[in-house]
Amino acid sequence: MAKFRRMAMVILCACMMASFTTGCRTTPKHDSAGEYVDDTVITTRVKAAIFDELALKTFQINVTTFQGVVQLSGFVDSAENARRAGEIARGVKGVKEVRNDLIAK
Repeated sequence: MAKFRRMAMVILCACMMASFTTGCRTTPKHDSAGEYVDDTVITTRVKAAIFDELALKTFQINVTTFQGVVQLSGFVDSAENARRAGEIARGVKGVKEVRNDLIAK
């Protein structure tokens, strides 16, 4: 039992040391925990704003956000609805850029 506790302590210490050296810093390919939460909030706000628009409510519009850049994808029935969805996304607080990849059927 003592051997198990000692081994558990060593593993715990190693994990703690690894977390202290890496921290919550951002790398070119990954975002930090705070940035991830911000992106999730932005995505939720954009989805809610699009859903509130009656003309866009019934369409399948996918929203993803990475470092404040929102990407809209999916299908709408007209180019006007695609343009409108982009405008709505641009108006959401925290959005840096919108990549509108919506396809009009």
